[in-house]
Amino acid sequence: MIADGLARELRQAGLRWRPESGDTFAIDRAELTGDRFTVSDMTIEPHEFDTGTILGFNGTTEWALDSLAVEDALWIPREDQLRGLLGESFLHLARTADGYRVSIRLGGEERLFEAEDAATAYGRALLSLIGASVS
Repeated sequence: MIADGLARELRQAGLRWRPESGDTFAIDRAELTGDRFTVSDMTIEPHEFDTGTILGFNGTTEWALDSLAVEDALWIPREDQLRGLLGESFLHLARTADGYRVSIRLGGEERLFEAEDAATAYGRALLSLIGASVS
């Protein structure tokens, strides 16, 4: 799972989230640092309104939160989601002595991104891809 900092960078770069069952997110507030939540058909459901998406917390009695605007949630994409977002630019994932290396094609060149875990390597590659598409 990627760190909050990388998830924040991806959001700031323009990555948008449409919540689906099984997605992981954090509430981007200092007092909830490290807490993770999972969208689920039973407990946390996305509700679409004309004004935006609201995450409804159903039956949570341990703390007082009924709903949360999706803009106040920090999506923590899974490894498979990050790989999927790379699309056709993704070339391969390789194990290294220190972790993992993701290779993508960007601007006609192969670019490499290394990290201790595959999800972070995918996330860094996606951040670079988004940055290149915005430029």
